[in-house]
Amino acid sequence: MAGIENRIVTHAFGRQISWQGRSGRAYSLVSENLEHFAMGDAELYLIAKGNHVLWVGSTDELVGDPLSRSRCRLALDCADRVFRLLSPGAAAERLSTIWDLEGAEPVAGAQAA
Repeated sequence: MAGIENRIVTHAFGRQISWQGRSGRAYSLVSENLEHFAMGDAELYLIAKGNHVLWVGSTDELVGDPLSRSRCRLALDCADRVFRLLSPGAAAERLSTIWDLEGAEPVAGAQAA
């Protein structure tokens, strides 16, 4: 039960940052604690090292795609940060959002408190 409470606290106080996808669309992301990272069922995550995106996805990709699962494990071994997408949008948009975020980069100077 304590792990769940810590995760909720982390979500509530995570720092928001904007990343711009390869399409030019801006995304609001919340930083997660990498050491205590646990994926939620319906959320999209971006795993990165510095400003380089290593993996983007959700539990659906981990369950349904062995290649994505391998890429996620490798990304977690190399990563120094992880983010949760604030508003993942409709399920039908999930794959296009993943594609867009795979080429994303942080927006300079556009951090929210």
